[in-house]
Amino acid sequence: QVQLVESGGGLVQAGGSLRLSCAASGRTFSTYDMGWFRQAPGKEREFVARITWSGVTIYYADSVKGRFTISRDNANKTVYLQMNSLKPEDTAVYYCAAGLAGTTTNSGRGFRSWGQGTQVTVSP
Repeated sequence: QVQLVESGGGLVQAGGSLRLSCAASGRTFSTYDMGWFRQAPGKEREFVARITWSGVTIYYADSVKGRFTISRDNANKTVYLQMNSLKPEDTAVYYCAAGLAGTTTNSGRGFRSWGQGTQVTVSP
């Protein structure tokens, strides 16, 4: 399994931007699909974005489409989530996840490794 560490969360005003990073350990990062999920207090964990091992195929939740961008740097074993035009409803703990290429779904199935999460708070 791969170990994941998120960073970049914080407090931002509505309309602002944040960039989350997820650094992975291990030698086989390029064989993993990567995803971002989030969980707000009292709510279920929800899908945010997913990028396949090659970076060619990307999926977004409708709620973030056009505002968030997922990307990856396989050489540096890092996946990013650029978040623009943030809204208060984006407030949540954001989790990075990894799963073997071709086994993952937007529902979270197939993601075997998860980071500890980073808090994103968007004030009105």
